[in-house]
Amino acid sequence: MPADSKTASEPLGAAASPLAIDEQYIRNALDLGREAVKRNEVPIGAVIVRDGSILAATTNRTIRDQDPTAHAELLAIREASAKLDSWRLDDCTLYVTLEPCAMCAGAIVLSRIKRVVFGAWDEKAGMAGSIGDLLRHPKLNHRPEVRAGLLAEECARVLEEFFRRQRAVG
Repeated sequence: MPADSKTASEPLGAAASPLAIDEQYIRNALDLGREAVKRNEVPIGAVIVRDGSILAATTNRTIRDQDPTAHAELLAIREASAKLDSWRLDDCTLYVTLEPCAMCAGAIVLSRIKRVVFGAWDEKAGMAGSIGDLLRHPKLNHRPEVRAGLLAEECARVLEEFFRRQRAVG
Protein backbone atom coordinates (compact mmCIF):
# COMPACT_ATOMS: atom_id res chain seq x y z
CA MET A 1 0.00 0.00 0.00
CA PRO A 2 1.39 3.48 -0.83
CA ALA A 3 2.99 5.39 2.00
CA ASP A 4 0.30 8.06 1.95
CA SER A 5 -2.55 5.58 2.01
CA LYS A 6 -4.54 4.69 5.07
CA THR A 7 -7.63 2.58 5.36
CA ALA A 8 -10.08 2.08 8.16
CA SER A 9 -12.76 -0.52 8.39
CA GLU A 10 -14.84 0.88 11.22
CA PRO A 11 -17.85 2.87 10.02
CA LEU A 12 -18.91 6.04 11.75
CA GLY A 13 -21.77 5.71 14.21
CA ALA A 14 -25.11 4.74 12.67
CA ALA A 15 -26.81 7.60 14.54
CA ALA A 16 -24.59 10.25 12.90
CA SER A 17 -26.29 12.63 10.48
CA PRO A 18 -25.33 12.55 6.78
CA LEU A 19 -23.73 15.99 7.17
CA ALA A 20 -21.68 14.86 10.19
CA ILE A 21 -20.52 11.80 8.25
CA ASP A 22 -19.53 13.91 5.25
CA GLU A 23 -17.68 16.36 7.51
CA GLN A 24 -15.74 13.54 9.19
CA TYR A 25 -14.52 12.14 5.88
CA ILE A 26 -13.59 15.61 4.58
CA ARG A 27 -11.61 16.06 7.81
CA ASN A 28 -9.87 12.75 7.06
CA ALA A 29 -8.99 14.11 3.62
CA LEU A 30 -7.76 17.37 5.20
CA ASP A 31 -5.48 15.40 7.53
CA LEU A 32 -4.03 13.63 4.49
CA GLY A 33 -3.51 16.98 2.78
CA ARG A 34 -1.64 18.29 5.81
CA GLU A 35 0.60 15.20 5.71
CA ALA A 36 1.33 15.89 2.03
CA VAL A 37 2.79 19.28 2.98
CA LYS A 38 5.57 17.44 4.84
CA ARG A 39 6.56 15.88 1.50
CA ASN A 40 6.32 19.24 -0.30
CA GLU A 41 3.28 18.05 -2.26
CA VAL A 42 0.23 20.21 -2.93
CA PRO A 43 -1.95 19.48 0.13
CA ILE A 44 -4.92 17.76 -1.45
CA GLY A 45 -6.36 14.67 0.18
CA ALA A 46 -8.92 12.23 -1.17
CA VAL A 47 -10.87 9.47 0.54
CA ILE A 48 -13.20 6.94 -1.09
CA VAL A 49 -15.84 5.38 1.14
CA ARG A 50 -18.30 2.55 0.61
CA ASP A 51 -20.83 1.41 3.20
CA GLY A 52 -19.14 3.44 5.92
CA SER A 53 -15.67 1.98 5.32
CA ILE A 54 -12.70 3.76 3.81
CA LEU A 55 -11.49 1.94 0.70
CA ALA A 56 -8.78 4.41 -0.28
CA ALA A 57 -7.11 7.45 1.24
CA THR A 58 -4.46 9.26 -0.77
CA THR A 59 -2.76 12.59 -1.43
CA ASN A 60 -1.28 14.26 -4.47
CA ARG A 61 2.01 12.62 -5.50
CA THR A 62 2.83 14.56 -8.65
CA ILE A 63 6.22 15.68 -7.35
CA ARG A 64 7.23 12.41 -5.70
CA ASP A 65 6.20 10.33 -8.71
CA GLN A 66 7.12 12.98 -11.33
CA ASP A 67 3.71 12.21 -12.80
CA PRO A 68 1.26 14.97 -13.75
CA THR A 69 -1.62 12.48 -13.40
CA ALA A 70 -0.79 11.55 -9.79
CA HIS A 71 -3.63 13.63 -8.34
CA ALA A 72 -5.19 12.47 -5.09
CA GLU A 73 -8.51 11.65 -6.76
CA LEU A 74 -6.97 9.47 -9.47
CA LEU A 75 -4.79 7.62 -6.99
CA ALA A 76 -7.80 7.00 -4.75
CA ILE A 77 -9.87 5.73 -7.68
CA ARG A 78 -7.06 3.35 -8.67
CA GLU A 79 -6.67 2.10 -5.10
CA ALA A 80 -10.40 1.60 -4.53
CA SER A 81 -10.80 -0.15 -7.89
CA ALA A 82 -7.93 -2.50 -7.07
CA LYS A 83 -9.36 -3.23 -3.64
CA LEU A 84 -12.80 -4.00 -5.08
CA ASP A 85 -11.37 -5.69 -8.18
CA SER A 86 -13.77 -3.56 -10.22
CA TRP A 87 -13.52 -0.38 -12.27
CA ARG A 88 -17.09 0.51 -11.31
CA LEU A 89 -17.29 2.45 -8.05
CA ASP A 90 -21.01 3.11 -8.37
CA ASP A 91 -21.73 2.59 -4.69
CA CYS A 92 -18.87 4.80 -3.45
CA THR A 93 -18.45 8.38 -2.30
CA LEU A 94 -15.31 10.40 -3.03
CA TYR A 95 -14.32 13.05 -0.50
CA VAL A 96 -11.67 15.50 -1.67
CA THR A 97 -10.38 18.76 -0.25
CA LEU A 98 -10.38 20.66 -3.56
CA GLU A 99 -12.88 20.80 -6.42
CA PRO A 100 -11.77 18.23 -9.02
CA CYS A 101 -9.99 19.37 -12.18
CA ALA A 102 -11.03 18.24 -15.68
CA MET A 103 -8.80 15.15 -15.58
CA CYS A 104 -10.10 14.03 -12.20
CA ALA A 105 -13.71 14.87 -13.06
CA GLY A 106 -13.39 12.71 -16.16
CA ALA A 107 -12.05 9.80 -14.11
CA ILE A 108 -14.86 10.26 -11.58
CA VAL A 109 -17.47 10.05 -14.35
CA LEU A 110 -15.78 7.04 -15.97
CA SER A 111 -15.51 5.17 -12.67
CA ARG A 112 -19.22 5.77 -11.98
CA ILE A 113 -18.63 7.15 -8.47
CA LYS A 114 -22.04 7.77 -6.92
CA ARG A 115 -21.26 10.91 -4.89
CA VAL A 116 -18.55 13.53 -4.75
CA VAL A 117 -18.09 15.76 -1.71
CA PHE A 118 -15.45 18.45 -1.97
CA GLY A 119 -14.16 21.27 0.19
CA ALA A 120 -12.56 24.29 -1.45
CA TRP A 121 -13.60 25.70 -4.80
CA ASP A 122 -10.93 25.89 -7.51
CA GLU A 123 -11.57 29.05 -9.53
CA LYS A 124 -8.67 28.26 -11.89
CA ALA A 125 -9.30 24.61 -12.76
CA GLY A 126 -12.45 23.36 -11.01
CA MET A 127 -14.82 21.27 -13.09
CA ALA A 128 -17.69 20.90 -10.62
CA GLY A 129 -19.04 24.40 -11.07
CA SER A 130 -16.14 26.86 -11.02
CA ILE A 131 -15.03 27.03 -14.64
CA GLY A 132 -17.26 24.26 -15.92
CA ASP A 133 -19.28 21.35 -14.62
CA LEU A 134 -18.09 18.13 -16.17
CA LEU A 135 -19.43 16.11 -13.24
CA ARG A 136 -23.02 17.09 -14.02
CA HIS A 137 -22.82 17.60 -17.77
CA PRO A 138 -26.21 16.60 -19.22
CA LYS A 139 -24.73 14.77 -22.22
CA LEU A 140 -22.62 12.37 -20.18
CA ASN A 141 -23.90 8.92 -19.31
CA HIS A 142 -23.11 9.28 -15.61
CA ARG A 143 -23.57 12.25 -13.31
CA PRO A 144 -22.61 11.81 -9.66
CA GLU A 145 -24.40 13.61 -6.89
CA VAL A 146 -22.23 16.55 -5.79
CA ARG A 147 -22.00 18.25 -2.40
CA ALA A 148 -19.81 21.30 -2.89
CA GLY A 149 -17.98 23.57 -0.48
CA LEU A 150 -18.04 21.40 2.64
CA LEU A 151 -15.55 22.91 5.12
CA ALA A 152 -14.47 25.09 2.18
CA GLU A 153 -12.72 27.75 4.28
CA GLU A 154 -10.62 25.24 6.20
CA CYS A 155 -9.70 23.36 3.02
CA ALA A 156 -8.81 26.60 1.22
CA ARG A 157 -6.73 27.82 4.18
CA VAL A 158 -4.50 24.71 4.05
CA LEU A 159 -3.87 25.30 0.34
CA GLU A 160 -3.31 29.04 0.74
CA GLU A 161 -0.79 28.53 3.56
CA PHE A 162 1.10 25.98 1.48
CA PHE A 163 1.36 28.26 -1.55
CA ARG A 164 2.26 31.28 0.61
CA ARG A 165 5.20 29.28 2.05
CA GLN A 166 6.18 28.10 -1.43
CA ARG A 167 6.33 31.69 -2.72
CA ALA A 168 8.36 32.80 0.31
CA VAL A 169 10.93 30.05 -0.25
CA GLY A 170 11.08 30.36 -4.05
